[in-house]
Amino acid sequence: MAAGKRKPSRHTEIERKFAVVDSTVSPSFDGLSAVSRVEQLPVAHLDAVYFDTPNHDLAAHKITLRRRTGGTDAGWHLKLPAGADARTEVRLPITAARESVPEELRDIVLAIVRDRSLQPVARIETERTVFMLHAPDDTELAEFCDDRVTATAGDSLQNWREWELELVGAGSEGADSGAELLDRLANRLFDAGAEPAGHGSKLAKVLAAARGEDAPEPSPEPTDKVHRAIAAHVSELIDWDRAVRADTFDSVHQMRVTIRKIRSLLQETGDLGDREWVLEELKLLAGILGTARDAEVLAQRYEEALKGLAPELVRGQVHERLVDGSQRRYQSGLRRSLTAMRSERYFRLLDALDAIVVDNTQPASADEEATPVTVGGAYRRVRKSVRRAEAAEAAGAEDSEEALHRIRKGAKRLRYTAAAMGESKVADCAKDIQTLLGDHQDSYVSRGHLVQQAEAAHAAGEDTFTYGILHQQEAEVAEYARLQLDASLKALARAMRKVKR
Repeated sequence: MAAGKRKPSRHTEIERKFAVVDSTVSPSFDGLSAVSRVEQLPVAHLDAVYFDTPNHDLAAHKITLRRRTGGTDAGWHLKLPAGADARTEVRLPITAARESVPEELRDIVLAIVRDRSLQPVARIETERTVFMLHAPDDTELAEFCDDRVTATAGDSLQNWREWELELVGAGSEGADSGAELLDRLANRLFDAGAEPAGHGSKLAKVLAAARGEDAPEPSPEPTDKVHRAIAAHVSELIDWDRAVRADTFDSVHQMRVTIRKIRSLLQETGDLGDREWVLEELKLLAGILGTARDAEVLAQRYEEALKGLAPELVRGQVHERLVDGSQRRYQSGLRRSLTAMRSERYFRLLDALDAIVVDNTQPASADEEATPVTVGGAYRRVRKSVRRAEAAEAAGAEDSEEALHRIRKGAKRLRYTAAAMGESKVADCAKDIQTLLGDHQDSYVSRGHLVQQAEAAHAAGEDTFTYGILHQQEAEVAEYARLQLDASLKALARAMRKVKR
């Protein structure tokens, strides 16, 4: 993170909202074994300005970004979906230099916002009466809030009352026990006359009312299985983008896999028209992410391999060169990936993917009908790659690694197509082939890296014994994968015989 920037704090909130009228009497929590006492806190006056793009892109993803004053948690708050009743809240303090949206928060949602402006879209003022529920050991358990709200969005002025119930401290520990506790507490609110709020956030209610809607219209879905899968993967890409920016473990790999799924399915549809460039952009992006992904894989691979060796077999500076060195390359690759993910080029790619998803929610006209996607077509490409590999092996060609890589690419494309078409058995068999050849490829890359590092260690006068052991282990991994390939190809052939052509 650049100098001068403060790392945002994060926590998960588990809460529910309830609709009530002015005359509704506050609930009683007497008789609940989980609640020993209820403490009323001073009334708080909260004033929040919410920010979004002109088209409310954050709201469409159920994300809220606000600058709030008043109460105990004044500051910038970015709230992200995190499952049923749960949201991840990212916070930054308000400072004189933070009158506009902090770049640290903007970057988290950059795949959604892109280069569009973030501007105030609503102001919500809340008079909040808080009741803190304590557990028998007197720890804080949950917070019950009675809110009287005044909201403005454009020319719209709204007033309402609502309740919030949020687990805190001991109450939020453990997903299952937390959900059960929330249910029991919520029942007391229902007994008092409350109803489910019908909106995920105050902002959602404000914006819907400003548009004259009770709730936003659901987005139309693509018209066939493959395009529905593409739409789902584009949504997943946005999620993994956010995970990569947070440097979550394995997120680079998962984002790269998602990109390849999208690319494979777009290739299968063959109906990109003037957007063929999207395929090349996806390939380039996956390649950029590949540097960090390969380094992360090698670091984990060598860490586990070295732990599996007897101490007397681990000699020299092997851990520093293999594990620490791979971790440094990962960080370098991650920085390069993030630079690409903050570029206008990346934003235009995301725009194009959004447009492709929208286009495919409309039925094609008779003269636009594309050739139907079939699992059989993807399987034929796998078989063609296998025949080429067999011919190359019989001729003693030296590019066997490339031949196996082509089989892997075909299996990967077949897997994604079969999964989209609901052919789970074929998808599983194709995944087995992809995994075997992925292990084979990772072993090939690792052996090359081990040779390079052993040469560097030798030149530095270090013991290179351990590099030889690891190289032999990698060779055995590759040989095992190669021996299992024929059986996996036969299993795929059997699964294909059961597919309706």
